[in-house]
Amino acid sequence: MSTLTIRPATIADAATIHHFIVELATYEKAAHEVLASVSDIESSLFGEHSSTQAVIASLNDEPVGFAVFFYNYSTWLGKHGLYLEDLYVSPEYRGIGAGKTLIRHLAKLAVEKGCGRFEWNVLDWNEPAIKFYQSIGAKALDEWVGYRLTGDALKEFAMG
Repeated sequence: MSTLTIRPATIADAATIHHFIVELATYEKAAHEVLASVSDIESSLFGEHSSTQAVIASLNDEPVGFAVFFYNYSTWLGKHGLYLEDLYVSPEYRGIGAGKTLIRHLAKLAVEKGCGRFEWNVLDWNEPAIKFYQSIGAKALDEWVGYRLTGDALKEFAMG
């Protein structure tokens, strides 16, 4: 009998998480954008001042996927929210319920924490993910447009 479990990630999982990040970036046609190393994951995700957490999905003790998340805040609700940064299941394990189990685990954390919302982004071309999210009752936010400052633009703006 197969057993699917979700557990909090530890620093010992940094290489596994890095592997999943590279797989995810490859799937999203952006592998060249992964700058993080295993040691970066160790220090940023598991360092003393990290506000980010991760969970690992395993099938019979074999890691098959992960999720990285953090708590944000809604001024309008006056409550924290849970923001899902990454959700990924290796292709050979898709269809066994690992993604749904991961996202349900995070939804339960959000409810336990008293969060007013649980949010994430998805690439507009990722039809399998969009259909999955719609199947669990998630709604697209079409009135919001994401913005980002990164790299040189971030540094230049910060320096005035």
